[in-house]
Amino acid sequence: MIYKAEKVKKTDIGGKKTGTISASGKAESKTSFSILVVDDETGIRDFLQRALGKTYSLVEVAASAEEADELRSRVHFDLMIVDICLPGNSGVDWLRTIVEPGWTSDVVFMTAFADVDKAIDALRIGASDFILKPFRLEQMMSTVRRCLEKRRLLRENFILQRRIDNFYPKEGMIGRSAPFQKLCQLISRVAPSPSVVLIEGETGTGKELVASAIHKESGRTGPFVPVNCGAISAELIESELFGHLKGAFTGAQQARDGLFSYADGGTLFLDEISEMPLALQAKLLRVLEEKSIRPVGGEREISVDVRIVAATNRNLVKEKDDGRFRADLFYRLNVVTLAIPPLRERREDIVPLVEFFSTTLARQLGLLVVPFDLEDFRELEAYNWPGNVRELKNMVERCLLLGSFPTDLLKPGTAEENSVAGYPSSWTLEAAEKDHIKKVLARSGGNKTRAAEILGVSRKTLTRKLYAWQQELQGGEK
Repeated sequence: MIYKAEKVKKTDIGGKKTGTISASGKAESKTSFSILVVDDETGIRDFLQRALGKTYSLVEVAASAEEADELRSRVHFDLMIVDICLPGNSGVDWLRTIVEPGWTSDVVFMTAFADVDKAIDALRIGASDFILKPFRLEQMMSTVRRCLEKRRLLRENFILQRRIDNFYPKEGMIGRSAPFQKLCQLISRVAPSPSVVLIEGETGTGKELVASAIHKESGRTGPFVPVNCGAISAELIESELFGHLKGAFTGAQQARDGLFSYADGGTLFLDEISEMPLALQAKLLRVLEEKSIRPVGGEREISVDVRIVAATNRNLVKEKDDGRFRADLFYRLNVVTLAIPPLRERREDIVPLVEFFSTTLARQLGLLVVPFDLEDFRELEAYNWPGNVRELKNMVERCLLLGSFPTDLLKPGTAEENSVAGYPSSWTLEAAEKDHIKKVLARSGGNKTRAAEILGVSRKTLTRKLYAWQQELQGGEK
């Protein structure tokens, strides 16, 4: 509550008593949570809408369960405050109808009658709290804050767990080269807009880091939620993105929100967007157009406010032309495209990156920093870094573990033998890619999972490429 004076007189909500409240709180910006108040008393609806509206971005009101259902069909609510005695349909009966299909919002009940049995029944069904009328405003505000704080923590825990499962250190954006500075300027320019952003770049260039920077500069209050489309099976990715209801498919023992719901008010980063199945691409296009999602097994749309940032290390134009990526989705994603330059095109950034990685990794690993001399830096700048910044970071980590500069790791070859990509200048990009994958597979003993990790792609991507090349070879032998 934002108070305007030292003491503010307030009337008990739903009662006749009055009292004073000390007001020392500072004004604060509205949060992105949405609340629905359901009560047949106009005075309580209007008062709670005004009071809660000063802190929360969306507060809607309804006089009955039917009106509430109509609002819920258009808007997702994080919290509902419901009078237990509604006309036509009691609040408890209504809660049963929305919880059983998989409703996941918190619910706080209000009642003027101290009916312990009803309170217990409501809590068993899934209500978060139970408030007796008359109640004081600070009591209601405290309950609301507690419920929404729990919901915020659940979202953050879910996101953090996903990051832990696929953890690697998130470095800061380090660089002083002209291409890198130009990229930073573009990030600052496009970040404040709600437009879709497509990030293109080779494996290891830091596409997720750029997406995170866009989110941080966007001013959006919701979380940054990354998801690797190539790391989730085609059978599960729809549920992962949009959520599902209880019993929607085998194994769905309880309802669960999807990543779009967790990213509400924030940014959803779709890495390796080219790996998304064609059927799901059509559904993603609809979400981008309608700004609403439908959980698996659900019949109603849920509105979401999510900014999409997608990334790919493949040529989406070629993927589109070859029929592996929907043309309509490509044009919808291709609003603003940011191309991350490979490390070989910004060699001035190698020294500051090495210094940054040495300091941060030494602290994390509990090791001493290994000094690099001028000759070492010359070797680093002469190398073409096919694995880009990720390869450089791994090299620095190996230096720290070995306690010296591993000169055998960097073999740039002669200028006549190597193009900027480290392969003969007469080779095509596909030929260089084939050769590099072949070498990595050999070094991994034929282990495709390990090779995919080194290459920075999904195992599915690697398997598909090997299969396509095998088909080409068999076709050429006929």
